[in-house]
Parts: sequence; structure tokens; C-alpha cells
Amino acid sequence: METSEISETESSSRHLYTNSMESRISQLGSRGIIDRNQFVRIITQSLYSLGYNKAASSLESESGVILESREYASLLFDVMSGRWESCISTINSVPDIDTAVRASASFLVWKQHFLELIGSNQVLFSIDVLRNQISPLGVEKRMKHSLAQLILSFEEREETRADHSVVLRRIGLLLDLIELLPPWIRIPQLRLEHLVETAVSKQVESCEYHNSPKAVTLYEDHKCSSDQIPSACSQILYNHKNEVWFVQFSHNGKYLASSSSDFTAIIWTVEENDTVSFKHCLADHDGPVSFVSWSPDDTKLLSLGTGQKQTLKLWDAKTGTCLVTLNCQISSCAWFPTSDKILCASSASGNNNNKIFSCNLEGNEIHVWEGERIPKVSDLVISNTGQLFMCADKDIWICEFPMGKERVIHEEHTITSLSLSKDGEFFIVNLNSQEIHLRQVDRLNKLPDKFKGHMQNKYVIRSCFGGFNCSFIASGSEDSKVYIWRRGCENPITVLNGHSMTVNSVTWNHEKPHMLASASDDHTICIWLANKG
Repeated sequence: METSEISETESSSRHLYTNSMESRISQLGSRGIIDRNQFVRIITQSLYSLGYNKAASSLESESGVILESREYASLLFDVMSGRWESCISTINSVPDIDTAVRASASFLVWKQHFLELIGSNQVLFSIDVLRNQISPLGVEKRMKHSLAQLILSFEEREETRADHSVVLRRIGLLLDLIELLPPWIRIPQLRLEHLVETAVSKQVESCEYHNSPKAVTLYEDHKCSSDQIPSACSQILYNHKNEVWFVQFSHNGKYLASSSSDFTAIIWTVEENDTVSFKHCLADHDGPVSFVSWSPDDTKLLSLGTGQKQTLKLWDAKTGTCLVTLNCQISSCAWFPTSDKILCASSASGNNNNKIFSCNLEGNEIHVWEGERIPKVSDLVISNTGQLFMCADKDIWICEFPMGKERVIHEEHTITSLSLSKDGEFFIVNLNSQEIHLRQVDRLNKLPDKFKGHMQNKYVIRSCFGGFNCSFIASGSEDSKVYIWRRGCENPITVLNGHSMTVNSVTWNHEKPHMLASASDDHTICIWLANKG
């Protein structure tokens, strides 16, 4: 065989091999669900958007797959040139689109033609377009009437005359057509980034232990280990001399406050190395202290005493000085987002003596909400938008204080505590049926997510949101343990052992999602840390 014949045979074989390979890889991926041409177009678009124009152009040339479809190229030229019949021809050539979509796209084209004719005072031609092109499309009468009205409106005709107005309207028409027509005509901007981001987000959302703000790598599938959750007891605080009933980290994560049946509240400092040190002992109460609350700006602290007086005290967090004392049978309190007002629930003796009132930092009442309808509130909180959430017996009240709309959600069992997520979009309630219920504020009609596993029969047990993006829920328990759930999972992912008696309260450091604190009847506070690596 001669050399030329061998060369022709090799060339023919190579061509057949290439065609065979291309047909085999028309669908990519292990599952064969990725269209090769679509994949190449999306990569090309990403290269252009990243500024790698030569690489993108080279990919188009080598693959034979052009980024912009013929239909888009035609529409771009015809729209900007005012070739309306050609635009309609291109729209009609697009396969597999709904008749209504095709009519809507055609309407946009003829509407633009109509407006330009009006702008150039070609009234008779505009009437012809309205009658012969727009009317047969079956658009709503009000849309046709609004166009017809332009024929009589000199001022609106003048607005469409300027050259820049025509150019802008044509660009707007092109964008509107792209929105209507199938996405293969012109790929949505940043499509590859969107696909990758969606895939990564799904992996993170399905990761049981993800609790880190660090960037997620693209080099491997995402999966965290359980050491991302605060589960190692790094420190035990022994300063309280009796049961510790409540703990709460400050909003900036730099401080921790606790309250106890030893008649005191304590402010602690959270050090940079994640150790917690004593700062102030607030020892001015004449009874057990059931609750503390940081002001949104973290400069002040409220402490609520129990017993006959149920006094509320306002403290300067920096100096530990008591600024104001309120003696009015207060059962619960919360801060307004501005840090300059407090909302209190008061339950005096008698059936109709319940009231809710706001006051300034001098203790002077501003608004009072009272009467037979006012419930005996056991817990309340105010969102960043000023919305009031409170629980009373088996009901959850959501309202705008003092005279706004209100919504009441009924539970089958007694509610002992309520907590709001940092973004104010979700709230949880602890029930004495040994369940925690989570609801989304904007979807109150939806059944709540339920969390089980902890013990709660006799005491007030408090839970909290926490972790990165408030993705977790933590709760104390009467079996001396701390339970942690991932939102969306009914059963706990981690159970912490470290206390010897009932755990009354837990708090998660929002600025340090690897840090959790728990308060117990064993007189201690445990600090729990995760592996920050």
C-alpha cells in the first residue's frame, strides 16, 4: 500500500474515531445527565465573565459550540435595528414554547414598534399596527386601551421621541424577550457560579455537623465531623453557691451573664483564648434571681428576682452598678431593639391584674396594656423589628405593642419558655410534654418542626438557637444533660454529659459558634467548646 493511501486511511479512521467519541460524550457525568453542548456553553460564559476572553474564544473554536445562539444573535441585531418583522420570524422559529408565551413575546415587539411610530407622529401607521398586529394576539383589552390612549396624548408621545429613549426602550425590549423565551436562547448570567453555589449549599445544608463560617472547598464533597459541635467541657465555673437558673452570652460574644437562686447574678468576661473569667457579682437582690437579659448594645443588664417582690434591676454592665430598681411583681421582661426601653409583664394578685407595659431606663412607664384580655405572661421577647413574642400557659402571642395586630397560636401542652433566632425569622418554645416546637414567623400556618429526646416534666427548661447561621438548637434537660439538634432533625445529634443535676438553661455564643454554656442545679456553669480547626 502506498504512503498516500495509508495516510488517507489513517485520516478516515481518525475522523470516524472522533465522531464516535463525540457521539459517546454527548452526555457527560457518571449518570449521563449533563448535556455536553450545554456544559461547554456554560463554561464559555464563565470564562468570558472572568475576563478570560482568549480562552473562551479558543474553547468556542475548538469545541464548535458557540456561546450565543443564532436566535439571540438575530434578536439582538433585529431589535436594535428596528427590524420588527424579522423579530417576529425569529420568535416564531423557536420550538417548544407555549402559545401564550409566543403571543406575549410578539406583543412586546409590536408594542415597541407602535411606541416608536407614536413618537415620530406616524399616527396612521401606529393605528394599523394596533389593529392588524396587536389585536389578533388576544391581549387584554386594558392593555390595548392604554396603547390607544397614547394616540390622543401629545405629552406622552413627546416622551418617546428622543433618540436615547428609543435606544433604551429597545435594550429593555431585548431583555424582556430574553426573560420570556427559553434559557437556551441566552444563558442566564453567571450560570456556572449559580450551579456550583447551589450544589455546595445543598451539601452544607445536608451536613449534620456544619458549624463554621470558613469557606467551603470545591475540591471535595463537603462533610464535617462531629467535633465541629461544642462537646468538650473546657471549663467549669463554681462561683455560684446555689442552683444556677439562667445563662446568656452578650450579643457581641464578649461577656456571659448568669443568675442563681443564691440571690446573685454574675457577669463574666469571655477571653480571646475562649476561657471565661469572673468580672462582677451583682448582689443587690433579696431573693433568687431567675433571669438576666443583655441590652442590644451590651452596655446594660437586666436581672429579675423571684419571690414576693419580684424586683427587676437594671445594671451598668461595665461597672456592675445598679442603676434602677422596679418593684412591681414583674414576671418577665425584654429589651426594645434601641436599648433605651424595656418591656415588662406584670402579674399581681387577682384575676384581672395582669398588664404589659413599656418603660424608659429611669423606670417611668410609657405605654400600658392592661385589661381582662391580658394573659399571665411567663416569657417574652422582642425581635429586631419590634415585634413582640410572648407565651402564656398554652398560648403563643405574636403582636405589635401596644395597639397593633396580634396572632395567637395554641399548643396542646403548657409552654415554659420561648426563644427567638438571631435574625428574628424563627422561634422555639419548650413544652412540658418533653418537646420543643420550632416555627417560622412568616409561615405560622405550617405545622411546627418538633425536637425530642430531652427530659422536661416539672421544671422550667430553656433552649436556644445557636451555631453558624443559627443552624442548631440546644436545650437543657432534667436528666442532667445538654441536648443538641440540627434544625430539621427531630432527634438530637449530640448529647453532652458534664452536670450532675438538672440543666436549666443553655446559651450559644453567636460570635463564637464553637462555644456553648450551660447552667445547672448542681451550682455550676459548664463551658463547652468545639474544635475550631
